[in-house]
This record gives sequence, C-alpha cells and structure tokens, in this order.
Amino acid sequence: MAETPEPGAEGADASPPAKGAWAEVNLWFVREVLPLEAALMHFLRRNWRNKSDFADLRQEVYVRVYEAAQKEIPRAPKPFLLRTARNLLINRVKREQIVPIETFADLDVLGTGSSDVSPDRAVIAREELRVLQDALDRLPPRAREAIVLRQIEGLSLKEIAARMNIAEKTVERHITIGLKGLADYLYGGPDDMRRHK
Repeated sequence: MAETPEPGAEGADASPPAKGAWAEVNLWFVREVLPLEAALMHFLRRNWRNKSDFADLRQEVYVRVYEAAQKEIPRAPKPFLLRTARNLLINRVKREQIVPIETFADLDVLGTGSSDVSPDRAVIAREELRVLQDALDRLPPRAREAIVLRQIEGLSLKEIAARMNIAEKTVERHITIGLKGLADYLYGGPDDMRRHK
C-alpha cells in the first residue's frame, strides 16, 4: 500500500501538485472511489466489531486513498481501497494494543476483583468468553483443532500440519473454514457451521 508521506518528508524542495493534478485526482476519486463505498462498508462490517467506528474508518480510508492518489493514481482502485482499509484496521489494532481474549482463559487473571475493573465489565467479559467458547464448540472438530493450535497455542502452519498429520494446505483450509465459521456465528452469519466437515 502506498503510505501517505508526512508533510515535508520528501525535503524542502517538494512542491504541491499543480492545479491540473488536483483536478485529475478529484475527478478520479469521484468517478472511481466513491462508487466503491458499498464494498468498503461491507469490508468494514465484516472486519471491525465496533459499528460506531464505521463512519470514522470510512473517512480515514478515503483520506489515505486520496492522499496516495495525489502522488500516483492507483491503476486498480478497488483492491487499493480495500488494501488501504485492511492496513488501517491492522494499524488501529496495533495502536490500541488489543489483547486477544483467548490470552486469558480465566478472567480472574485479569484481576476482576480489583477496584479498577467494574462488575459490569467483568460480566461483559465473561459473556464474551462464553460466546467465543460457544462459537468454538460449534466448529467442525478439525477446524476447531486447527484454530486452537494456530490462534491460541501460536503454532506455525508447518507445526500444525505435523501435529494433525495433514498437509499444510489442508491446515489452511481448516483454518479458513474455522475463521469463517467463527465470523458467521459471532457477527450474524449462517447458523449451521458444521456443514463444512
């Protein structure tokens, strides 16, 4: 993804684009990017949990795409837009230092009895863990095993393949099925995740 340069990052002799270049970027953005809003919003809904962030995320993606197009207009706007959105979500997760919930099998490790965690938060966290466990329990057995080995135990695809006695491509397939099943269950997709056995 083309990163937006910091102001002045290219040196003192860098000059702003000519008026014709601004007009070209504006026309390209309106003609090629804005019609992709439905695809962008679908991507954000599938990959970000907090619905109240969608408008801000969309705007941030638009800003990044527009700024990158000022330097060079991308040839394939849709993949560029979605890659920009993906990178933005990754950066946001890193910046917020979100810890995967599976890191804490027991919420008592979080210090739920201490004064800095409210009873409401403890109840919500326990409910989220229960929902996640329910979602894992609904996965096909091999997909569940692959997900646990990869996401919780942190094994590589090669290590998982050796442990499960299957090919790495099959591990990838099980993980894909598992992640899709979890997403379907957690975010309102098809109810029957066991169809992929």
